[in-house]
Amino acid sequence: MKSIKFDFNNIFSVNIGNTHGVEDKDILEISKDIREGHEHLKKVTSIALNRIKLGLEWIRLPYQDPKIISDIRKLGNEIAKKYDNVISLGIGGSYLGLKAAQDALASPYYNEFTTVRKKRSRIYFEGNNLDPDTLAVLLKNLNPKKTFVVVISKSGETAETKAVFMVVESWLKRSVGKNYGRQILAITDPELGSLRKRVSEENSKDSLSFRSLELIKGVGGRFSEFNMGLLHLAIIGVDINELLSGAKDMAERCGREDYTENPAYMYAILHTILYRKKSKPLAIIMPFAETLKSTADWYVQLLAESLGKKYSRKAEVSCDGVEEWFRDENNTVNLGRTPISCRGTGDLHSLQQNNIEGQNDKVVTFIRVERFRNEIKVPVGGDILSGRNFSELMQLAQEATEWALVRESRPNCTIILPEISAYYWGALLFFFEMATAFEGELLNVNAYDQPGVEGYKNYMHYKLGKTGIPKNVVDQISANPLKKDSKYII
Repeated sequence: MKSIKFDFNNIFSVNIGNTHGVEDKDILEISKDIREGHEHLKKVTSIALNRIKLGLEWIRLPYQDPKIISDIRKLGNEIAKKYDNVISLGIGGSYLGLKAAQDALASPYYNEFTTVRKKRSRIYFEGNNLDPDTLAVLLKNLNPKKTFVVVISKSGETAETKAVFMVVESWLKRSVGKNYGRQILAITDPELGSLRKRVSEENSKDSLSFRSLELIKGVGGRFSEFNMGLLHLAIIGVDINELLSGAKDMAERCGREDYTENPAYMYAILHTILYRKKSKPLAIIMPFAETLKSTADWYVQLLAESLGKKYSRKAEVSCDGVEEWFRDENNTVNLGRTPISCRGTGDLHSLQQNNIEGQNDKVVTFIRVERFRNEIKVPVGGDILSGRNFSELMQLAQEATEWALVRESRPNCTIILPEISAYYWGALLFFFEMATAFEGELLNVNAYDQPGVEGYKNYMHYKLGKTGIPKNVVDQISANPLKKDSKYII
């Protein structure tokens, strides 16, 4: 079986010059950081307590119990056969991971055509925003008696998902009656949180009501597609074993100490050098496949939330090797590349103008697909496009974009997928996860927390009158109100 390849020719100075390109000496300069990063990552992931405490358990997701996978597959098939529609409620990774999977692995226009859906449930994503228009239209046009609801939330308290779930639950209850809970499944923390409490209460009254699956401890949302996303994959008919097989094979490749044989390490090393030494803070990810655009959106969250950190990481290690990580508030770093998702060829007519002639502060990562699932040929005529396959034209457009960037000394690299399948998509996600984890090691930041996200949540909870907010948070918000001067509003 072919492997995913990482082509980084166009990052090196031999192609784009010394000013903007990486040289071998640049890698040698950080060789100590590379070695220490590998040793630390290997050490910290070898201890189960570390993985769970620090948020690194995602590294074990490709190796899940086959019995658990079989049960999820059966449950997904049961839902898919019984219900016309599934509403999936979640935000962050609980939405982006699922949307990425559906767009990549289900047929295009999955919801629109019964033939491509193979009579399985339509999937609708909600709970990822607070726009009333989308939810209102959806609920007006779905039959609640033929709709199943999956709500994904670790705590049950995320405002967007919680608000939408309350509305959807009421909508179900009005039409279905007292057994409406049999059309709800929660994917949540195994022990804690308001959603787990609700599941336990409803389940004790009726074992078929508010069924649940567990979010694995030590796996953050953006790293959890191989956990919380599995039921969704089963519902749309994706082979979960193939997905995890691809992730497992990539995990083996990405566990190698030699970075010249480890694509994730090499990706992290080169981008770190370009960011820190060559002033390239913007990370453009551009798949040349329409069905991978949502995967690029998923990567935006992975990179931004993992590495965009104000403080460096401070680690304390006990004698048995168990670590605790703290934010080193004496060392403000404000690090993290800014990811931007787009897609070829559409955005060659928009963002690419800035990539080519704007400030040279970007690195473009292409995703190239060698073989598409379908093929279309341009009708024979008298045109230069006549008789050409669309896949040939897509690949030529990607090659031409590389060439145009190289001509302007713009660093770029390409991830090459043999095809878009469950196996290769699983491998692709694990590659990005490991690359992000190793970049976190090189930057010495905690890649598994997201304290910056809490700011807007705290402010909303304060304004909504939620109890139990820490006093220091209340004091900070009340002492620093937003200031609006009418002279600055036109």
